Amino acid sequence: MEAFAEYSHAILSLALWSVIVALLAGVSTIGRSAEKRCECGKPKRDYSDVVYRRERAFMNAVENSGPFVAATAAAMLAGAPAFWVNLLASLFIVARIVMVFIHIKTENQGMRSASFAVGWFCMLALAVLAVVAVL
Repeated sequence: MEAFAEYSHAILSLALWSVIVALLAGVSTIGRSAEKRCECGKPKRDYSDVVYRRERAFMNAVENSGPFVAATAAAMLAGAPAFWVNLLASLFIVARIVMVFIHIKTENQGMRSASFAVGWFCMLALAVLAVVAVL
């Protein structure tokens, strides 16, 4: 475990991400009703409906889980600079928490997209760090 001690913020970010996704899973089911569901069981597309926005916040988190975990783990395993791995993983978490609140509490798609872009950039940068460290 000593080899990963310098990546403590990144490891904490991975743990926090799992908690965030689990919390969103529970929140995404609140307020669902039969008349506002599609045949598939998901809420009908309506960004003015908080139930739909909670579902989208959860699904977006699920969709980004794999890339975030993979890029962060690859960067740590490759021995990428701990400062950057920790910073980018932590920034990803902050950006995603901001995105969750924007997504659920507002219909501000511009701010939601901006916070998504910050998280996306962090994942991409983590992956680049891993590739550079391996080469």
